This record gives sequence, structure tokens and C-alpha cells, in this order.
Amino acid sequence: MTERAAASSLVPSDPFRRDVWPRLAAIALVAYVIYACSRLDVSWERVEAGLANASHFFARLFPPNFQRRDLLVKGLLESLEIAVLASTLGIVLSLPIGLCAARNLMPPWVTWPARAIIVMARSFHPVIVAIVFVKAVGFGALAGVLALTVASIGFIGKLFTEAIEEISQKQVEAVRSTGASFLAVLAYGVLPQVFSRFIGFATYQLDSNLRNSTMVGIVGAGGIGGTLFAAFQRFDYDFVCAILIAIITLIMIGEILATAVRAIFIENATLSDLARGGKMRRVRHAEDD
Repeated sequence: MTERAAASSLVPSDPFRRDVWPRLAAIALVAYVIYACSRLDVSWERVEAGLANASHFFARLFPPNFQRRDLLVKGLLESLEIAVLASTLGIVLSLPIGLCAARNLMPPWVTWPARAIIVMARSFHPVIVAIVFVKAVGFGALAGVLALTVASIGFIGKLFTEAIEEISQKQVEAVRSTGASFLAVLAYGVLPQVFSRFIGFATYQLDSNLRNSTMVGIVGAGGIGGTLFAAFQRFDYDFVCAILIAIITLIMIGEILATAVRAIFIENATLSDLARGGKMRRVRHAEDD
């Protein structure tokens, strides 16, 4: 048998199988999209009108007005404080909850309640949870911290549980065979396998809380969101533009710091490596892959 014949024998005669079910599913999806558009009054005329209104709105945004720097800086610092506190509390609470939810380490009577807590924490958007806490504890940053803590538990707890369930049991059994306690098994058999992923989860959650802290402020849970909403209500669009630029800058700085933290803990980068940028580039390439 020649090489060409051998290669052709490995390739299926019809790589794209003409199965009727995927086609029916695609047709059903297209039909439902058309039906949903008709029900929701989605039309090209409304899109055209929206584009005209958007052009008028963007024209009023520029140039940005940074004259009220004190109000802007105060809101940004409050959003940063909310994000850091919520991330810290959420991560600290997610560790035991995520551990208890791991089915390869815990019995079912422990995993099911822990998974129920994670599901409940993930069931609602942070803005909805913020409204509940505003009603419970009043307006201010405390409601925002509590709302984003709940969101952090739902996100970090789920990902940490999945990371633990994907570990190799050989290392865990090797530590258990020495007669080590359960805490020692966690420290030497589980944590080394999930540490790098957990650092990634934690930095991403901090970045997410930075963004969400601007949203919960719209409903009175503190942060720059309240300032942004008030500026919209006053039709103070040049100040709105300044707030948006400040929020984007804050998120970009947070992304740079998160990448640096991942480089330090995962790639063992030093300050000189961070200054040169080599380790950070490798971390970005690894995340993209």
C-alpha cells in the first residue's frame, strides 16, 4: 500500500455527515430568532432611529469635563475599596465552600449543601443582589461589598470546586499512604495542584469586581456608579465622559496588576522581570493558549 493510499484510508469518505438533526436544530433556531424579534418589536427602523440618537449622544460627550476631580476621585477610590474588600471576603469564604463541594474529597452529605450555596450565589446578577442588600442595610458601600461578596462566592467557589475535582489522585493517595492527616493531604496533595489556577481565579474575580462595583452603585450600593447615574440624570454628558474614561483607566490598571500578580506567583517572576516585561508576555501567551 502506498503512502497516498494509506492516508486516504485514514480519512473518512464523508467528513461532514449529513445528519438531519443538526439541520432541524439550525432551522428551529432561526425560526425562534425570527419569532423572538417579532415579539420584542425588533425592527430595522428602530435600529436606524437608535443610531441617529446615538450619534447625537456621543457628540454631547466630548470634550470630557474633569473639573470635578474631587467627586470623581472619591467615587473611584470607593469603587476600588468595594472591589478589594468584596474579593478578599469572597475568596476567603469560597475556599472552604469550594473544598466541601468537591465530590472527590468529600461525602455526598457535605457536597450537596455546599453546591447549593454556590448555586444560590450564582443565581442572580450582582445588581439584583445589591438591591436586596440596599433594602437590608441601607444605601452605601456596605451593600456593595456584601453583594459582590456573594457574587465572588458563586464564581470562585464553582471554579475552585471544578479545579479540585480535576486533580490527579495519585499525589493525594501518595500523601495519604504516609499516614498524613486530612489537613496535610490538602496542603501537600491538593493545594500544589490547584494553586496556580486559584491565583488566576482570584485575580480575575478582582478584575470582575472592579467592573461590577461601578454597576452596583447605580442602585445605591456605593462607588462611582452612583456618581455616573446622577450625571446621566442631570444630562451632564461631558462629566459622564470623564467618568467613563476614569473607569476604563481603572480597569486597565487592574488588568496590568493582575497580570503582574500571575507572573509573580505562577512564573516566579522578579521585579526586574516585570520591568522588562518578558515574564508578563509569557503569562499572556499562556492565558491565550
